[in-house]
Amino acid sequence: MTTLDALYAQEGQSPWLDNLRRDWLRDGTLQGLVDQGIRGVTSNPTIFAKAISGQDTYDEQFSSLIATSSVEDAYWDLVVDDIDHALALLRPVYDESHGGDGYVSVEVAPSLAHETEATVEAARALHRRIDQPNVLVKIPATLEGVPAIETMIAEGRSINVTLIFSLSRYEAVIEAYLAGLEAYAASGASDLSRVASVASFFVSRVDTEVDRRIEASARGAGGDALLALRGTAAVAQARQAYRLFAERFSGPRWEALAAKGAQVQRPLWASTSTKNPAYPDLAYVDTLIGPQTVNTMPDGTVADFLDHGTVARTVDADPEGTDRVLRELAEAGIDMEDVARTLEAEGVASFAKSFEELMQSLSDKANVLQGRGRG
Repeated sequence: MTTLDALYAQEGQSPWLDNLRRDWLRDGTLQGLVDQGIRGVTSNPTIFAKAISGQDTYDEQFSSLIATSSVEDAYWDLVVDDIDHALALLRPVYDESHGGDGYVSVEVAPSLAHETEATVEAARALHRRIDQPNVLVKIPATLEGVPAIETMIAEGRSINVTLIFSLSRYEAVIEAYLAGLEAYAASGASDLSRVASVASFFVSRVDTEVDRRIEASARGAGGDALLALRGTAAVAQARQAYRLFAERFSGPRWEALAAKGAQVQRPLWASTSTKNPAYPDLAYVDTLIGPQTVNTMPDGTVADFLDHGTVARTVDADPEGTDRVLRELAEAGIDMEDVARTLEAEGVASFAKSFEELMQSLSDKANVLQGRGRG
């Protein structure tokens, strides 16, 4: 049993891989990670940008596609092909877990992050195009994304809610999921078990932004006490999110949905690689282990956890300490809601930039390939 296997078997947390590359699908790398205990895969525009532009594995198919398609249509064909193959590879995990794991996530175009109806249409189109029970379409938890999430759940579609940075937005996401399930049941659905969802709460980026603000504020009196709070915000907020999860997925409202087969919307810890080299490499993994959660890790963090990860329940180990950290941050003038607004804007912009840069790179490549064809 690997530490990844133990994470799931002993503590009820599902380790997923936050990366997808075609060469890994072909050479057995992804299968090897699944054999070691990986139970799902997430992707995003940045991941696909690195995969497609960073290797020639896609060139033959891309060259064929652009003969009859636009560059953007060709991009989506490349992405869907990878997702389809990953879904097939993870399908045994999905079947063995009765729909608990084995999911692969694909994100709607990042340019739609602030357009509710366009997001709904794009999510529907992806679900129809990738007609597999273990696909999760990713929708960002922007103000405009939340109603799109509720609409998709109400239609019985499985969703990965991404880019959650604050407790207030997480609460809105939970409400969208519960209201969506209630609407789905009211439409005549008698079995809600086919609807799956995770709520992707981003972690390490919170410390990056909070630490920046702490260091900017620590130049005055009391700076040492403020500096002592560096590296504490992200885990404390994620642990508070887990407390909120436990509260909202209990009681009469949830029990009525669970009686119809509804699955909880699991918290998914995203952005869990350590950005600050001064922090432990598993700072956002070892500290957030608990039942009914997912941790999606980049491959480097997966390797670190396989090598020296600690399997022990930690996500709710120190509620008093969690409250103290968040209180002290507030007293120090760190506005976590403002931090979240900054990070959401940066996250949306980053994915949009990756997508735009990839489209330009593919357009340049198409021109070269078409020039060769004419030559």
